Amino acid sequence: MAEVERTIGTPETPERREPDGEAVREAPKGRRKIAALFAVAAFAYLLDLISKLIVVAKLEGHASVHVIGDWLTFGVIRNSGAAFSMGEAYTVIFTIIAAAVILVIARLARKLHSLPWAIALGLLLGGALGNLTDRLFRSPGVFRGAVIDFIAPKGYAVFNLADSAIVCGGILIVLLSFRGLDPDGTRHKD
Repeated sequence: MAEVERTIGTPETPERREPDGEAVREAPKGRRKIAALFAVAAFAYLLDLISKLIVVAKLEGHASVHVIGDWLTFGVIRNSGAAFSMGEAYTVIFTIIAAAVILVIARLARKLHSLPWAIALGLLLGGALGNLTDRLFRSPGVFRGAVIDFIAPKGYAVFNLADSAIVCGGILIVLLSFRGLDPDGTRHKD
């Protein structure tokens, strides 16, 4: 069995033994959680991006599509504000907030040792990236772009899959906090 050389400054990876006695290196658990965070974020981001591309290509300029009678329709709305189209004059501020959220999550990821937190932060990151992409690359221009919203439940605000990911991630974070689970995998009792 060959000895594995370790580069100075890199953490040692734990190893386990196969039934035949062969040593197998395993990725540190923190790295797995970070990988899970980015996998969830990539999935949420791509789902949002693809859905917006399809909706703009197929529905923009056309009548709304009734998915479930009048209870749920799909139609394109370009929203330069926040939820419920509030704050349309503050698009640049919302862009900066989304970028700050992304930076905070990326910084927090280094200390991440909890899979539920990885999923929650991944949803937030994917949703923030989805809406930030709209604000940066859609008209009327960089930092002022309108977010594409298309899911319209009856009697509720029109939203998109990025918004859904952000809300689901936020709810999961609240639940994890109430249960006393911290992002580093420890439990607190308050």
